[in-house]
Amino acid sequence: MADDHYQTLGVSRTASAEDIRKAYRELARKYHPDLHPDDDAAKEKFKKVQAAFDVLNDPSKREMYDRYGSSFEGVGAGGPRGWSGGPFPGGGGFPGGGGGSEIDLESLFGGAGGFEQIFGGGRGRSAGGRKRRAAQAPGDDITARLSIPFTLAIDGGKADVAVDRGGTKETISVTIPQGVPDGARMRLRGQGLPGTGGGPAGDLLLEVDIEPHPIFRRDGDTLEVTLPVTVAEAISGAKVDVPTPWGTIALKVPPRTSGGRKLRAAGMGVRHANGAKGDLIAEVQIMLPDTSDAAAMESLLQAATAAQATVESSPRAQLRW
Repeated sequence: MADDHYQTLGVSRTASAEDIRKAYRELARKYHPDLHPDDDAAKEKFKKVQAAFDVLNDPSKREMYDRYGSSFEGVGAGGPRGWSGGPFPGGGGFPGGGGGSEIDLESLFGGAGGFEQIFGGGRGRSAGGRKRRAAQAPGDDITARLSIPFTLAIDGGKADVAVDRGGTKETISVTIPQGVPDGARMRLRGQGLPGTGGGPAGDLLLEVDIEPHPIFRRDGDTLEVTLPVTVAEAISGAKVDVPTPWGTIALKVPPRTSGGRKLRAAGMGVRHANGAKGDLIAEVQIMLPDTSDAAAMESLLQAATAAQATVESSPRAQLRW
């Protein structure tokens, strides 16, 4: 029975192309025959990993494989090109050799010179025979969580994050892009674990948590705020000062504004470096005067009662279960 290529790489059938390439890199580093010259089991495992990758990394082959299974070779897709055995793979079976593969030897085993160091192009001879150079391999990625203030997420700027690189702790400064959302993941190239044999370092993946603001709320690129206004301002209308990340604005409250009405200030919400701008939404909250003057409050009550008596419908007429 033919091997299941998805099981061979340890990925699901819905895995993305990046998931497939990542799984391949990890398994190739683990089982590559040049790293296990006397291990026949590792060689056999590598052949299966390579064959699986050659199929799943090629969109057209993957589509045929998903539709017909291992028999897709008989319906015109062409067979996967596996490793031919021995310490020097042939037949173009490695990434970068054609057939739709995208990962080359440098991306798998390090920077320039990786091919020669691993597969013999740069091997020299000494009096004692051939000398093997250490294989290059990139370092692993690491993750860290970064909690930042609400205002820093809106404005952008610098923040310090503690990073643990295999037991070595370090604090580094990172740049926060303007308008970064809560839960965003930032990739810092070369800030992960160091590679081996001169290979490149892995990446640092930062998971961003944004602390809540005591006054403002955020919904995507929209900023929301509750706007207190006096009874007089609600009745007669007014222009009230509202602070925003981009300066204080004078927001117009129309006459006879009821509590709960939402006023929009276009472009005064979350902004991004590409010029995109969200809006600011201010929800009106009518505040009764906080006064100990009983006579003043009685007059206000009488005026409100008299005004309500001129209205036939109840303010709660639309309130139903």
